[in-house]
Amino acid sequence: MSQRFDADLTACADLVRRADPDRFMAAMAAPVAARAVLFPVYAFNLEVARAPWVTQEPMIAEMRLQWWADALDEIAAGGLVRRHEVVTPLAHVLDAPGAALLADLVEARRWDIARDPFEDAAQFTQYIETTSGNLMQAAVRALGPAAPEVARNAGYALGLANWFRAIPALEAAGRKPLVDGRPEAVQALAKDGLVRLRRARRARGQVSHMAGAAFLPLWLAGPLLRQAARDPRAVAEGRLAVAPARARLSLMVRALSGRW
Repeated sequence: MSQRFDADLTACADLVRRADPDRFMAAMAAPVAARAVLFPVYAFNLEVARAPWVTQEPMIAEMRLQWWADALDEIAAGGLVRRHEVVTPLAHVLDAPGAALLADLVEARRWDIARDPFEDAAQFTQYIETTSGNLMQAAVRALGPAAPEVARNAGYALGLANWFRAIPALEAAGRKPLVDGRPEAVQALAKDGLVRLRRARRARGQVSHMAGAAFLPLWLAGPLLRQAARDPRAVAEGRLAVAPARARLSLMVRALSGRW
């Protein structure tokens, strides 16, 4: 938590700024000390998320994901860790359980390589929980005490909202991103995400002040999920959006109040 912003952290922040502007804005709204934790975690997530998509060769994609899995094993072991602009600062903020959470995230991303449809609703839920949910839990754990269930619920809600926004691009890439894409099924998913978001927010008292910084990316989850619940066809049509001015104001209010 006392890390200064060296070249590695600056590189992580720049990667997040370019590829994940929503999380970048949330991190910049967090206390300065928290940014040194959040930027390596978010940069790691970006590197792993894009690994299956930068090549058409499944074997190369597998090798890319395995590289990150091996790096996390080194971090968990507590010994020598490979030199890398993301791995090096990540090793300063993760403990062994945090590394294990992210290792499971890497494993879940292998679904993106296979490009098969989800077998059922349970597999879809597990994918969102293990990717977005584990990312949230790892960030929270690196910052301060918090009940894991709060981070799991918040991570699922955020992951579902982001997944909804990605659906047009996923379908254009030949993927089947939902088990059931009918409007009524999408609406039910959105309502479930809102239930879990409300459950997380009701349990704010179980999250320490510093760990609360990891929950700031939720600033858009509620509006996006509510829109999907009201107008589920907006998901497939790529119309899910929040006006930029309203979005910035919402983030500012939540950051200042601490009521993520």
